[in-house]
Amino acid sequence: MDVSFLGGPHPQRGVGVVAPFDFALDRELWRWVPDDVSLHLTRTPFVPVEVSLDLARLVSEHETLREAVQALCAVAPEVVAYACTSGSFVGGTGGERAMCAAMELSGEVPSLTTSGALLEALEELGARRVAVVTPYTRSVTDSLEAFLGEAGIEVTGRSYLGLTREIWRVPYRDVVDMAREAVVDAPDALFISCTNLPTYDVIPQLEAELRMPVLSANQVTVWSALRRIGKDAVGPYQALLDPVARRGPASMSSLPPGPPVIPDGATELGSAAGVPGPSAEREPEPAVAGTEPEAAEGAELPPFPDEPGGLPLL
Repeated sequence: MDVSFLGGPHPQRGVGVVAPFDFALDRELWRWVPDDVSLHLTRTPFVPVEVSLDLARLVSEHETLREAVQALCAVAPEVVAYACTSGSFVGGTGGERAMCAAMELSGEVPSLTTSGALLEALEELGARRVAVVTPYTRSVTDSLEAFLGEAGIEVTGRSYLGLTREIWRVPYRDVVDMAREAVVDAPDALFISCTNLPTYDVIPQLEAELRMPVLSANQVTVWSALRRIGKDAVGPYQALLDPVARRGPASMSSLPPGPPVIPDGATELGSAAGVPGPSAEREPEPAVAGTEPEAAEGAELPPFPDEPGGLPLL
């Protein structure tokens, strides 16, 4: 059969990704990528260390990064992203810049990190006060707060799980519970840290309920990398990526308490207005999923998908 009429394959754009050895969410990264862009992933060498500040330092050593970037350059990516939040904030803002410089020197290709992409995304949204959610221990979460503070970003609240392994197994329900705890002081945005924590489906749900932009580690990494090559990330109902979402519920964080406000042309909100009252910061131990907040009269709360991979029900 003559298939010459197909004229393909079409040229692909390439994004190189350096991930830690225990990264398990390749599929989640792909969900933000348009069809004409390919991701080329490589992993850092295995080390027998649990998730900690020590591991963050080991997987971000310059020599490790240089070797990974050299391997990726065999397939000629247009940009290289280091997809690890803790590994890119553990050395502060100066350490993050040095990591980018080391990768660019090795591969002669534009390079970025997850933590650098986070700062870029916060600037894009004009957010200076953020709440943070992490799966980390307290010491690693402290290091993230120090990194943001060094960059002039105030952390208004935080919640963490205290995990040291298998972070990719955390269900969406636990992420939602932590988010509700962390945002009690009306931040400009919420950041969900760790590239090994599933977040794609939960972002639009949280933005609708919390009425603020919600950023995640994988989201900002892919967004920033694609931006470098003039491409848009794919993420319906996510304020960072979707202008309509940015003008909708995610832009309403400054509204005073009261009944839900329904935007023009809409018939209902995706969730009840408001968030639970203040609660104490979690101790560094696995959290138990809580119950849903009571919906406002006449409104229905769509269920959050319990596991990664489901579709947001807005």
